[in-house]
Amino acid sequence: MSKPSYILVLALLLVSAALPSPAQSFVAADLGSDVPDFLVSDSTLPVTSAREIPAPRPLIAPDLALHTYLERAQRQLSELGSTSDLMIVNAVLPESSQQARSEVRRKFSAPRSLVFTSVAFVGDTFVKTNIINRLLQSEVEHVEKGSGPQSAITAENYRFSYKGTDTLEGQPVHVFQVKPRQKRVGLFKGRIYLDAYNGSLRRTEGVISKSPSFFVKRISFTQDYADISGFSLPVHMHSEAQTRLVGKAIVDVQHQDYQASAVPQERLSTGAQSALVGDGARGTH
Repeated sequence: MSKPSYILVLALLLVSAALPSPAQSFVAADLGSDVPDFLVSDSTLPVTSAREIPAPRPLIAPDLALHTYLERAQRQLSELGSTSDLMIVNAVLPESSQQARSEVRRKFSAPRSLVFTSVAFVGDTFVKTNIINRLLQSEVEHVEKGSGPQSAITAENYRFSYKGTDTLEGQPVHVFQVKPRQKRVGLFKGRIYLDAYNGSLRRTEGVISKSPSFFVKRISFTQDYADISGFSLPVHMHSEAQTRLVGKAIVDVQHQDYQASAVPQERLSTGAQSALVGDGARGTH
């Protein structure tokens, strides 16, 4: 080893000997003014205790996530009293380059009232009349007919098969494949994504199992959900339909400014009592 190497090693040893151990703290006044700044610790710096580091949230098992979701979905069918939001619909016909954007106020009141109020519109009137307006009208008819239970993602309508875990917007989710028990309008074949922390519905995606019209050959979609006032409500939907008349139709729907409320407790109690009376009357015949 050459002489400069010995000097370097000696310098390193001296510096390492002068450095404080993790258990020590230094105050400039105690060591004198000649102490280098890098040897003086700032007593004002926060000391993080191991107890202050938040523990990671535990993930729930897939079967518990599904059970929790199914219970919430069934409860939402009877307990969701009203919702209101600003609904923004963008529709495009790529083959003809026609497009339109419509903003409407959407107000639902249980059990069978859905009203849309126009706020703004821009774009092609053909797209508005044949795509956007028909979409809104079909939703109104769905609610007025009381078709919610027949199209809800419940055990009565679907079979579920676990497909593993994934991440959605950086959050862990349990993924389930869903298959409709019957080929019926309003049902789909695809996947649902459940929050791995609490079982809430985060996304659905797939292909509609039965076309609602002869003029529509296939509809694929992705729909995202958020928890609002204790209910899982759609916040964004992207769909693509293959039609017989205008080719592909692409529709994006966003929901903003949500407000949601539950059915008043007295109405729930009255409904439960009426159901019991009805069951009893049928049982006597």
